[in-house]
Amino acid sequence: MKPDWDKLAAAFKDSAVTLIADVDCTAGGKALCEQIGVRGYPTIKYGDPSDLQDFKGGRDLAALTTFAEGLGPQCSPANIDFCDDEKKAQIKEFTSLSQAKRDEMIKEKEAEAAKVESDFKTFVDGLQKSYTEANEKKDKDIEALKSSGLGLLKSVHAHVKKTGSSEL
Repeated sequence: MKPDWDKLAAAFKDSAVTLIADVDCTAGGKALCEQIGVRGYPTIKYGDPSDLQDFKGGRDLAALTTFAEGLGPQCSPANIDFCDDEKKAQIKEFTSLSQAKRDEMIKEKEAEAAKVESDFKTFVDGLQKSYTEANEKKDKDIEALKSSGLGLLKSVHAHVKKTGSSEL
């Protein structure tokens, strides 16, 4: 994906409205990556820098280019003209709140998001544990079947079929 990403960045290097950039989350960019919620690599984010969204599209140059060409200013307090009436009302409501109240609400919503992530991880861990236990039981049960004479039964069956005789 890196070569395609570099080609995309080169194609948009002079754009006045679209920035294509990358951050090394394993080195100097680690703090930024943690701040914007990068959990795996490669992660592509887009949108308002203070509210980046996860990109879910294709990772080849054609898909990335098509998506990037459709980007532009989005609804935000700095681009209110791009907002529908509902978003304008929400921005007005949030603007009327004190900074402390907005900070409190952000922390609450981020805590809710962290809980959703944590609950999902717990669920997946439970599934993984159930899968591991079921797989181990299956292997044990199959081994027990084989040990109970299945191999010998198959061998006798093949011998009788081949020789046409059940005499030893």
